[in-house]
Amino acid sequence: MNVVIVRYNAGNTRSMLHALRRLGVEAQVSDDAQVLRAADRVIFPGVGEASTAMQSLRRSGLDGVLPELRQPFLGVCLGLQLLGAFSAENSTRCLNVFDFKAEKFPASVKVPHMGWNALHFEPHPLFAGVASGAYVYFVHSYYVPVVPETVATADYPFPFSAAVARDNFYALQFHPEKSGETGARILKNFLDIQPGAGI
Repeated sequence: MNVVIVRYNAGNTRSMLHALRRLGVEAQVSDDAQVLRAADRVIFPGVGEASTAMQSLRRSGLDGVLPELRQPFLGVCLGLQLLGAFSAENSTRCLNVFDFKAEKFPASVKVPHMGWNALHFEPHPLFAGVASGAYVYFVHSYYVPVVPETVATADYPFPFSAAVARDNFYALQFHPEKSGETGARILKNFLDIQPGAGI
């Protein structure tokens, strides 16, 4: 399987490469549009700040390429937030794959939201073999509210989108590569999703 991780200014690629290798997949990292279009699966990880990341995507032209991809596509953490229309982090216009806005956690809670938290979901291909209530690892200061495309939530202290999905685009607010066996299973489930089976 040809898996490509998007190279850009906010990609947390090393830990994702290791996680895929543990699943028997040797991925490559690229910002080449042709390489991305030819991939069987594309993974869009992110750690960092939204406006800087979007500037990097615009400089490389990937802001126009990524929304047009048709193979199974997985955003992770900042990668989820950048798939929305807008982020409150430095008032950043994002990729507009999903029509949602990433908002900052209120001052009443400690930020970043960091550590293990329970996932809540109804049956979905991303979570095959995972029990609702399983714990995964989060690190983020901005969040996406519960939206029509939400397929899993977590609470901090109110519910927010822990995962979203539509068509070929899937995205996780948590880090599957840092979430032990549960994260590995979710990552494998993404790899096993067949093109055209988007939900």
